[in-house]
Amino acid sequence: MATEDSASEKPGFVGVGDADELREEGRTVARAGGRAIALFHHEGEFRAVDNRCPHMGFPLADGTVDDGILTCHWHHARFELSCGDTFDPWADDVQSFPVEVRDGEVFVNPSPDPDLPPVEHWTNRLRTGLEESLRLVLAKSVVGLADEGVAYTDPLREGLTFGARYREDGWSSGLTILSAMANLHDELRPDDQRRALYTGLYRVAEDCRGEPPRFEQPSFSVRDLSRDRLEDWFRETVEVRDRDGAERCLQTAIATLEPEEVADILYLAATDHLYMDAGHTFDFVNKACEALDRVGWDHAEAVLPSVIPRLTDATRSEERSSWRQPIDVARLTFDADDELPDLAEAGAGEPWDAPEDFTDTLLGDDPEEIVTTMKDAVRDGATPEELAGEVAQAAGRRVAHFGTSNEFDDWNTVHHTYTYANAVQQAARRTDSAATADSMAAYRGAFAGATSVYLDRFLNTPPTPIPDGTEVEAPDDLREELLGVFDGEGEVDRAGKLVAAYLREGGDPAELKRVLGEGLLREDADFHTLQNVEAAFAQFDLTDDPERARTHLVATARYVSAHSPTRRSAEQTFTIAERLHRGEKVHEAD
Repeated sequence: MATEDSASEKPGFVGVGDADELREEGRTVARAGGRAIALFHHEGEFRAVDNRCPHMGFPLADGTVDDGILTCHWHHARFELSCGDTFDPWADDVQSFPVEVRDGEVFVNPSPDPDLPPVEHWTNRLRTGLEESLRLVLAKSVVGLADEGVAYTDPLREGLTFGARYREDGWSSGLTILSAMANLHDELRPDDQRRALYTGLYRVAEDCRGEPPRFEQPSFSVRDLSRDRLEDWFRETVEVRDRDGAERCLQTAIATLEPEEVADILYLAATDHLYMDAGHTFDFVNKACEALDRVGWDHAEAVLPSVIPRLTDATRSEERSSWRQPIDVARLTFDADDELPDLAEAGAGEPWDAPEDFTDTLLGDDPEEIVTTMKDAVRDGATPEELAGEVAQAAGRRVAHFGTSNEFDDWNTVHHTYTYANAVQQAARRTDSAATADSMAAYRGAFAGATSVYLDRFLNTPPTPIPDGTEVEAPDDLREELLGVFDGEGEVDRAGKLVAAYLREGGDPAELKRVLGEGLLREDADFHTLQNVEAAFAQFDLTDDPERARTHLVATARYVSAHSPTRRSAEQTFTIAERLHRGEKVHEAD
């Protein structure tokens, strides 16, 4: 509210215009403190707000004022004129400024103390964006928090706890994407680090939109239950699809056991049946654990129970005809699982190197030979991580060999095996699953993964050759050429060849990852494409042999190319948020 005051000027106030002229005209725009300020005379009072609508930058001086409400004409956002608060959560509040009238002149303080510190403001807006599923609000919040120096793990934690709480059906693609994008963070350009976080957050918000919240079950009051007792109870409740009982067991484990033990119990339940939900169950459990590694396991009580529906409600592959007919590969896999404790005991402590033809055997068409080779590896000393790594290599080759004459949706089939195998290897690195005879989760996961690799064999008939880097010249400008390939359709094989040529000629893998990440995050990439790139980067880093490592980046370049280009609507929203934050024009009349 403006006040008539002929006293000496107060610090911070700047003269912006004649009071009588403003009374007559009703509105004007003035500049003060380096910003455009919309001035209004309404209902006998002088008011001042930032001229840029906080939604998308439309000049508010061109809006309508009625009954104390300022309405922006672009998207009809409404603001309480005296304080700038919005009626519409998607719009944000507009900055208002103190006004005084002195000796017939209007003065404005263009730099008032903020109502909230910027970090608190952007955190509140982030929560609103999640609650209302507002992409632009989420993008602005990510940019605003980053510019305030807030670590990406803070909005990551907000997204994790929100997604786990506000979706009764539990952990799904949104939270998996958020965790995967956090895993990519250090591999990306700084601008794309923000895009990755935004991508994960808006996918969480979309997953939760319109869903009922999850109501938590408490832990048991007793605190002296053994790990073995809790493990048995948890696996049994999952077996009979008892969500509530499983949650009470898991909450008690979280309260009493070490994080590695809790993770191992989850992994065991996820491998009591074969390749549950086409591999998603194990991958989702692992992504939940990876996310907690970043934000802290003190949030496990809020986050981990969200994976229980993925365990209790999952499809079990031994129930599928493809795993039973014409060869009962489910029985072969279960029989091998029964032998694992003895095989692991026999090979304990023995060094193991995979035979040269090991991957070729896994890619073969004899399931009994595959299972026998895997059992021999365990007996000879292969650790869970080593065995899972070999399965992931074979699964990566399935993606790299994928023939574009297959149905497009079959990309998903080879992809599911690949991300599952990657998750199993990551789980093996997390826990000591080979330490005890009854803790075989990663071994069991590797065997199920190898069976899935076998079942995918027809999608490599005939196999597309994996380029060795000699098929095309190494790109002079990797970013220009590879992103150009992603701009077109049907360039799947060329994408793989460019990547192979770049690496063969000594190109920097870190730069290649940055370009792949940029190509991924400018698209409206689907769940599987986002997963695929994250898994490929992880597998590349875990593979010592350059030729074998190259397979993973060739495979994911082909996968991204097959799923590009898209409408890029999410990127447009993010770009608008960045421009608004930098004070750039979005509306031409601004």
